[in-house]
Amino acid sequence: MSILTELAETIAARKDADPDSSWTARLLAKGPEKCAEKFGEEAVEAIIEAVKGDRAALTSEAADVLYHLLVMLAARDVPLSDVLNELARRQGVSGIAEKSGRKAQ
Repeated sequence: MSILTELAETIAARKDADPDSSWTARLLAKGPEKCAEKFGEEAVEAIIEAVKGDRAALTSEAADVLYHLLVMLAARDVPLSDVLNELARRQGVSGIAEKSGRKAQ
């Protein structure tokens, strides 16, 4: 099992936890919109570190982005397995072809 799968399972288990006992439960209790906002904030912080070229800071911010992405998915009941299946579906397909296929749908 990958660390992302384990983290997604932990996040799912915290959905019903007491918000006073878990940061994840606290985020989820604030609703999907707040979870999306936090994901966006972390993504911007990662972008800033990527531009600055600080590898250690980018590594840390990238971890935050992945965590908050999983929280945002959980807030909307989208399992990580659905995202992984979508990535598997796209594997071996050119990004250009995949994007043009989305526009045709």
